[in-house]
Amino acid sequence: MGFHYTVESNKSIAEAIQSVEKNLQEIKFGVLWQTSITENLKNKGLTKITTPYHVLEVCSPFEAEKILTQNPMANYFLPCKITVYEAEGKTQIGFVKPTELMKPLNDPRLIEILAGIENQLIGVINRSK
Repeated sequence: MGFHYTVESNKSIAEAIQSVEKNLQEIKFGVLWQTSITENLKNKGLTKITTPYHVLEVCSPFEAEKILTQNPMANYFLPCKITVYEAEGKTQIGFVKPTELMKPLNDPRLIEILAGIENQLIGVINRSK
């Protein structure tokens, strides 16, 4: 199964990000924050990493409320992150599965809630490629 879900896209990085943002809106998720790891490193004078790495922190307030009501310790793992990056000349879109990320909380009901969110985000990624 693995800790992440990642797909390859024929879209450019910018097109993939735009598609992810659009598809997130359809499930009432929003992008809270977005950054380019590569640009951040470059701005600090670090130039070894030239591969584009973009991180979108995404959230649904309705889902966040469900998660935090079930287990307040889940706050350490929020929000979800979707990454768009380049590998071997191809755009990749992926995320760490919330069901895997929050396993240390040992909360079966929380994992059930997260499985639904995970499936929604997998759908977003699949529609975005």
